[in-house]
Amino acid sequence: MTKRILVVDDENSIRTLYRDELLDEGYDVDTANNGKMALEALSRGSYDLIILDISMPELNGLEFIGKVREVNMELPIVICTAFGTFKQDLAAWGADDYIVKSSDLTELKTRVKALLERKEP
Repeated sequence: MTKRILVVDDENSIRTLYRDELLDEGYDVDTANNGKMALEALSRGSYDLIILDISMPELNGLEFIGKVREVNMELPIVICTAFGTFKQDLAAWGADDYIVKSSDLTELKTRVKALLERKEP
């Protein structure tokens, strides 16, 4: 069964890049441009993994993680942000992985694959 990924980022170019690259890897991919929209997407369907920016309007990534973890501790979440400094924030520890954004998506794709394989029964 094809794995479903939700990409949450307020930058359209990043959402599009990640979506296209992950589609090429064979995943089903939905996008949301902030945490509030991502919560709405989660209420409509299930995902196997979330890729999440931190700095977003309405509901930032750290707030989003807190809300998701209240109801689902098992859903893998990968923080992918331009700011390495958030790695020290305790709220970021609710994520399963933390990647600093790069134009080379090899690391992101490798970690996504590893997390999804770890999740399989």
